[in-house]
Amino acid sequence: MKPLEGLGVLITRPARQNANLARLVREAGGEAILFPTLEIAGIDDSAPLYAIMARLEQFGLAIFISPNAVEKGIALIRSTRALPPALKIAAIGQGSADALARLGVAQVLAARGGNDSEALLALPELQQVANSRVVIFRGVGGRETLKQELTRRGAEVVYAECYRRRMPECDPAPLLALGETGKIGAIATTSTESLRNLRIMLGENSRNGHKRNGHRLEWLNRTPLFAPHPRIAAAAHEAGWEKVFVTAPGDDGLVNSMIEWRNREKHG
Repeated sequence: MKPLEGLGVLITRPARQNANLARLVREAGGEAILFPTLEIAGIDDSAPLYAIMARLEQFGLAIFISPNAVEKGIALIRSTRALPPALKIAAIGQGSADALARLGVAQVLAARGGNDSEALLALPELQQVANSRVVIFRGVGGRETLKQELTRRGAEVVYAECYRRRMPECDPAPLLALGETGKIGAIATTSTESLRNLRIMLGENSRNGHKRNGHRLEWLNRTPLFAPHPRIAAAAHEAGWEKVFVTAPGDDGLVNSMIEWRNREKHG
């Protein structure tokens, strides 16, 4: 019997980014339930982005914040020019580094043991950045930690915002039915925004915290949630989840943590 046999796993990633995690869940015997709570869209005004790409030679380092930033940023760059040979490339998380590798971008600087800004900032190569110019490819909005710390260390930092995140429009009724009948046994999520959107899409009013669906969302709070970062886990606890597990980075980390939890549940 496979370790996740009979377990329905809700995956909240954007539609084009859930295939690998879904495959790993199925290979372990689970049922992957896909319900994207984030949608990746283009930006409204691309003029500032193209202006940055036109002067990429002026930067010593380009940092890609996520696989989305890799996909959107590299595509836009290559639509107008080639990457400058002297431009060093860095990525937050192994997923972003892998995405760059798939697009033929080699020698990427990335932290092996972490998937956040702090892990990248801890690398020796980013300690002495005074008087250097850094461009960060990211979505519209987000954490400011990376820019703030690099600026404190003396770097000149600009953002190249190449996509935006939005909440998808979809009918939550099928997912609510699965949850209320016990068909969802675990939730895998990789961002605090995904968590917030999930609750809103299922009927929670985020403005005042009340639930339009009342007791219908109680199953959600009881469902074990797996997240690859303590920051996401803290947000989940605050939102109302009762059982939250911090996993190792990456899709393997998420699935392995589910397997370990399932084994503990079975053997008490």
